[in-house]
Amino acid sequence: MQKTVFDAEARAALIQRAMRVQTGMKPNWGQFNAVKMLRHVGAGVEMALGELKVPPKKGPMRNAFVRWLVIDSPMPVPKSVPTAPELISQPTAGVEEEQARLRAALERFAARGQEGDWAEHPAFGRLDGRQWGKLTWKHIDHHLKQFGV
Repeated sequence: MQKTVFDAEARAALIQRAMRVQTGMKPNWGQFNAVKMLRHVGAGVEMALGELKVPPKKGPMRNAFVRWLVIDSPMPVPKSVPTAPELISQPTAGVEEEQARLRAALERFAARGQEGDWAEHPAFGRLDGRQWGKLTWKHIDHHLKQFGV
């Protein structure tokens, strides 16, 4: 069964891994430093909650099969996939502050519940809570692996 941030154990495991991120860690791929990565994944959660506005983008990701392939299939997120500029332009604080921000955003996400009201994803379009839960877990897991945690 695919993991979701709505599962308390899966969410706690992501948070524990995020707490192991340290400022000087080097990525296995990509351009992020460790703090910027934490801010990026936190911004993704804030986007899902509608707290960070990201305008819609046109493209193939709105296709139902592509959306299924990325969100519901066991296929991992490819490395170095382009992202919305809004998810990489957010100012950062220190590692502890970004860890706390991510933890708080994940708790707000979980508290909303799968049946809650969710923002539209800029690339995938309208997603339900189940899809957001899976995609958010997959996205955070991908970037934690980027830093070996």
